[in-house]
Amino acid sequence: MTDNATPITMFGADWCRDCIRTKKQLDELGVAYTYVDLVATPEAADVAREISGRTNIPVVVYPDASHHVEPSNADVEAKLRELALV
Repeated sequence: MTDNATPITMFGADWCRDCIRTKKQLDELGVAYTYVDLVATPEAADVAREISGRTNIPVVVYPDASHHVEPSNADVEAKLRELALV
């Protein structure tokens, strides 16, 4: 069962331009999410890699267990609309 307060988990790092962009988009859309800082929690990179099968970030995990790796803003917004989160 999904916690509706934080339906999305985003794995990222403060040095990653795509992560900064995606985080800003989620903030601007007012979407609740859990941010996993891979600099502060480097062991979480293994979790992100297990989810995505890749080492690229950000990894955005949605409540339906689907995920995006390095998504465009359009990809994220389309998925959020599909899930009725925006």
